[in-house]
Amino acid sequence: MIYVDADACPVKDEVVRVADRHGVKVFIVSNGGIRPNPHPLVETVVVPDGPDVADKWIADRAGPGDICITGDIPLAAKCLEAGARVLRHNGETFTKSNIGNQLAMRDLMADLRAADPFRQGGGKPFSKADRSRFLEALERELRAAKK
Repeated sequence: MIYVDADACPVKDEVVRVADRHGVKVFIVSNGGIRPNPHPLVETVVVPDGPDVADKWIADRAGPGDICITGDIPLAAKCLEAGARVLRHNGETFTKSNIGNQLAMRDLMADLRAADPFRQGGGKPFSKADRSRFLEALERELRAAKK
């Protein structure tokens, strides 16, 4: 199964396209505002409002052989701990060997933002190269998960 942390996810359509090729069930999880996908392999899950409710829903279900698509580092850590494979929207893979550094960097950046409220910034815009990298990574992870 594929679990998509759908809030602000730019690759939902790509996930469905690849999952269809492989015959894999997809759960698109959010707290609302997402149009349900009519594809028979897709289940849209709307969770109640609240901090990290969608993340908890995914973390409670993801396990070995599953793939989680998220940019949320704490959710990625929980899914990895449960034995799932985890991808960012740009195709980067979270692994047990890199998740500790990812969590530490996240905490450091939160501290820097808190120390300087005027600090401007944000992530890079999502590009065609990111989308292509994601498609390749999802294909690779699905093949590996089937083994």
